[in-house]
Amino acid sequence: MPVNIPRVLVSAALALLLSPIAARADIVGLLPRIKPAVVGVGSLHPLATPRIRLHGTGFAVADGQYVITNAHVLPTMLETEKGEDLAVFVRDLGQVSARRAHRLATDPEHDLALLRIEGPALPALRLGHFKDVREGQTYYFTGYPVGAALGLYPATHRAGLAAIAPIYSPPGSARQLTPKLIRQAADPFLMFQLDAVAYPGNSGSPLYDGDTGEVIGVINAVFVKGAKENALKDPTGITYAIPAKYVRALMEQAGLKP
Repeated sequence: MPVNIPRVLVSAALALLLSPIAARADIVGLLPRIKPAVVGVGSLHPLATPRIRLHGTGFAVADGQYVITNAHVLPTMLETEKGEDLAVFVRDLGQVSARRAHRLATDPEHDLALLRIEGPALPALRLGHFKDVREGQTYYFTGYPVGAALGLYPATHRAGLAAIAPIYSPPGSARQLTPKLIRQAADPFLMFQLDAVAYPGNSGSPLYDGDTGEVIGVINAVFVKGAKENALKDPTGITYAIPAKYVRALMEQAGLKP
């Protein structure tokens, strides 16, 4: 004897069955738009071996001729007298090309840098808004983990937003206070804590919404923890991201429309 099942229940069951498939399809369809905007950041030295020195990741913004990355990713010293230049590295149709880059503006407090790159414009990513970010939601980041060893192949990782918390953590005693901690205590800012592991080379990767592709943050571990951590040897399982609202402020300060 046939059983009549209400249409509402059928629709609900189909939604539950299809939602994971739809989520996977969204990110698969989104990556061809994300990857061309993601670049390696480092230097190009014509006399060194290897010529390419990859320090981290960045992503194109504005009209595609500007790149956002972490300030600590930029080389501290360049052998300009030997022809070494700040550069970004772009993978296109299986080939890697180098573009000279120029430091346009930096925000040391939030460990952000804005570069202007030479050559044709890249596909640019849009910035999202802080008010739309939700704890517990799943986001993605694309970058070049261990790129110096593995090569310039963009890798995408999934990350749950575990917490939105201030960067400042009170020290155990007054003796542990540093000028940096004092500044952070006076003006703490919120960071995104993620349940994902970022490896060396991931710094500067865009953290984005898997549905819209809008960037909500910039992956960063070194700045928050205060020192470089050997994530390959002893991964903590926690990664941090700098909210995109600070990227927006840096771009506006440089006269760019986010």
